[in-house]
Parts: sequence; C-alpha cells; structure tokens
Amino acid sequence: MSEKTVYETVESERELLYDLAERLWETPELGLHEHESAEALATTLREEGFDVEMDVAGMPTAFVATYGEGDPTIGILGEYDALPGLSQEVKAERSPIERGGPGHGCGHNLFGTATLGAAVAVKRAIEDGELQGTIRYYGCPAEETLVGKTYMARAGVFDDLDAALTWHPGDLNTPRVGSSNALNSLLFEFEGESAHAGGSPDSGRSALDAVELTNVGVEFMREHVSDDARLHYSIPDGGDAPNVVPAEASVWYFVRAPTREEVERNTDWLRDIAQGAATMTQTEVSERFLSGCHDYLANGPVTDAIWENMEAVGPIDYDEADHEFARELLETVDESSRESRLEDLPEDLRETVEPHALYSEPVPPFNEDVTSGGSTEVGDVSYITPTGQFNAATWPVGAPGHSWQVVAANGDFGRKGMLFAAKVIAGAAHDLMVDPETLAAARAEFEEATGGEPYETPLPPEAEPPFDMTAE
Repeated sequence: MSEKTVYETVESERELLYDLAERLWETPELGLHEHESAEALATTLREEGFDVEMDVAGMPTAFVATYGEGDPTIGILGEYDALPGLSQEVKAERSPIERGGPGHGCGHNLFGTATLGAAVAVKRAIEDGELQGTIRYYGCPAEETLVGKTYMARAGVFDDLDAALTWHPGDLNTPRVGSSNALNSLLFEFEGESAHAGGSPDSGRSALDAVELTNVGVEFMREHVSDDARLHYSIPDGGDAPNVVPAEASVWYFVRAPTREEVERNTDWLRDIAQGAATMTQTEVSERFLSGCHDYLANGPVTDAIWENMEAVGPIDYDEADHEFARELLETVDESSRESRLEDLPEDLRETVEPHALYSEPVPPFNEDVTSGGSTEVGDVSYITPTGQFNAATWPVGAPGHSWQVVAANGDFGRKGMLFAAKVIAGAAHDLMVDPETLAAARAEFEEATGGEPYETPLPPEAEPPFDMTAE
C-alpha cells in the first residue's frame, strides 16, 4: 500500500469532513464545555467502527477512539474548543453572529475534523488488511486554557503510544521543529472584609487591593526574569460595586518560560508576591492550580515523515476566489500586526511569502532553535512518546491568530487547508506503521532527548479540571 491510498480515502470523504467542520464552526463552545462538538466527532468515529471511550480523565468532553489491535500504536490528536468573544460571520468585515459570543479564532473546528479524517483513512487501511496495528484518535478539550492533554497525560492515556501526530491551523504549511514555552496556570483568590466604601472604609479589608498589589509586584518582578519569560493575567472577580469594599477578588495568571524549571521558579516567586499582597492588605489568599504544561520536544524522524508527506500532498489548490477573499481579509489587518508576524520569518522566506495573501506551497522546516512565545500541552505528549506536528495554511499570511479574521477564514480556503492536513497526517501515520526502522529511530532520539527519564506531570495531586474558568 502507498500513502496515496490514504490520501484518496481522505479525498473521498471531503463532503463529510467539510460538513463536520462547518457543524463545529456553527456551534463554537469554550473549553471543557464542548459537548456538541465532542459528541459530533465521537459519533462519527463510532459509526465508522471505532471503540469510543468518553469522559476521559474526569472531563466529559475528552474521549479516546481506538481501532485495530497490536503494534504499532499511533496516536492522532484532535482539538475542538473555541475562544470567547470571537463570534464572526464568513465575511471581510467585523460582523458577529452573536455579539460577545465565542468563535473559532484558532481554527480548532478544522483541527479536530482534519485529524478525524486522517484517523478514518488509516482505520480503513487496517480494515482492508493493508496496514497492521492500532490507530487511536484523542479528543482533547480545552487546549486554549492548556488543560485537556495535561490531565489526559496524568491519567496515562498516551503511555502505550509508539508515536503521536498532530497539526495546527496557521498561515503557512510547515513542520514545527522549534519548541514552545512551558506554562503554569493558577488562580489566586483573596478574602477580606466588606464595608461601606464611603461611610466606614476603615472597617473593610479590600481583596481587590490585594489583587492590584499582586499585579504591581509582578510588574517589578518582570525586570528580573529572563527575556523569554512571560507573566500575564486577568481579573475574573474584581468586586461588584464601587461603594462596597470588595471582600472577595481573584486574579488568574499564566506563567510561561522555555523550561519547566524556570516556570516553577517564577511561579514560586509569584506565590511570594501574592502572599505579600495579602499581608499588606490584611487579607487571606488561597491558590488554585488550574493547569500546566511542558515545553514541546520535536522528534526528528516523526517530523521527517510529516515533511515527506507535506511535499507529496502539496501545494494546496486555492482558486482565485480564495485569493481574493484572503486579500480582502488582509485589508482589515493592522499593518503593524502583519509586520510582527512576518519579521519572525527568515529573510529569504519572508521575501517569498510576503507578496501573497495565501501561500499554498509547503515550506521546509525553519526556526529549529526558536522557542515560540505560546504554549501547548502537545508538549506533555512529546515527553511521553515521540511526537511530530506541523502547521497548515488555513488563514491569510500574516493574519493574527485569535482574531475575527481567522474565524472568517473558515470558508473554502480554510477547509482546503484542513483537507491538506488530513492527508498529511494520514500519510505520516501510514509511513510510521509500515516502517519499524523509523519508529525505532524516533524512539532512540526520544530516549536521548529525555535522558530516559519518565514523564512528570506539572499537576499537583489535588488539581482538578477547572470547569468554572471557561463557563459561558
């Protein structure tokens, strides 16, 4: 059997995949609450003949779908959560479908659907006797808050994999060979005493003051951490009315850095600052550890299999209507925002892609020594089993992620990028299943990179999935 057979299977299910991606796009759901999306994906896989386990790792919208038996076992990761406040029609102007509602500003409706298409293609090859082994689709919720795969990893669901494959929507077709930041996500909740803010403020102790002093302390901390470290926050609870001294307030922090060790050091410092703020305001502070993740460890042999299939499948067949709509979307993007994205590219690559609204060709790996500012719990999977991932072009070159323009790009050219991704993953899974030498090389590189040390979860034993942090 050749990779072409699994490509053809994906192509034969184009209508199914397009319809499924559209269904997820029309019902965007926030992390840990993706009930309709998870059910749509799981039902499709169940009807295809997969054995589906729901409610994995204590998360109702996490699931694992398995087909086949024996070795090798290849895992394919899917995501399907949306982002708050990004509801948008498919048009080149800001036009929310539901004002303030969620939208797929990271393209996860395409993400989860593409990996499903790949899993189905490999399943059918196993069913026909053309491949031997096990294919497993992981329905991973709440990637946007770095939750799903970390809790699934703690539950051990990735432990028996020979390799894992995934992708992410983006503006270029290219393997990901650099790393990403490790992260801790934690909530500090302060408790004080309420009082009349005008009549008797001396009787009150402001929890909001403690939140603000925590944030001020972090501002002074920033100078003394590495240039690559990041600390950012939001205030989920800042009190209810200005005439009441707030008895309760909270602040939610992301702590990022290139390594787990630095994340832990900076998190401990942040804890000291929060405790100091509580002492200064005579309030009490408690911590909820929400989630965390590792940096990403790209595996060379697995990534090579991805790249070979990107070359075989590409370029993406965009038509003039696709290019025109992409140009219209780019006209709405601030020039400095696009410049910020393009300046991250090597000079020769930038010169090649900058004139294009859509760039259809596969781009060879680059930025191998670069750690991206963002984070992903694919990193946790990569410390459990050899892992490869890539980006596929589903939105215009230089358009910012987490934007309404990305939501609007769900039209024809977004779905064409999705189909490209499905074929690449199916082909890479095929190649790994038929070539034990590649899997052995991947495992050898993995063991060297990890020093043979077992995966350690960043989660403390008491941590539970934070359902309340993404409730609509």
